[in-house]
Amino acid sequence: MNLDVYKVIRRPIITEKGLGVKETQRTVVFEVAVGATKTQIKEAVQQIFKVKVDAVRTAIFHGKFRRRGRSEGHRRDWKKAYVRLAKDEKMIEYAENL
Repeated sequence: MNLDVYKVIRRPIITEKGLGVKETQRTVVFEVAVGATKTQIKEAVQQIFKVKVDAVRTAIFHGKFRRRGRSEGHRRDWKKAYVRLAKDEKMIEYAENL
């Protein structure tokens, strides 16, 4: 499955937990395409942000059942990637100012 690098990485996830791992483990968190592999995620981050990636961990979250009044449905499934940067790399810009 060949994906464009901007379709592999959808958006950064900025939460308290994400900022905690950024500070302690030099790790940034992204929402990525569900079909993206760890290798594709690593290459996309390296191309977009011009940094060296040490490791990638992923987690798949299944969509939840939701109701609003009488209407009901499911949220979509999504995938989260924890990307650890190499020791000598500078932190990615968006996460630096938080």
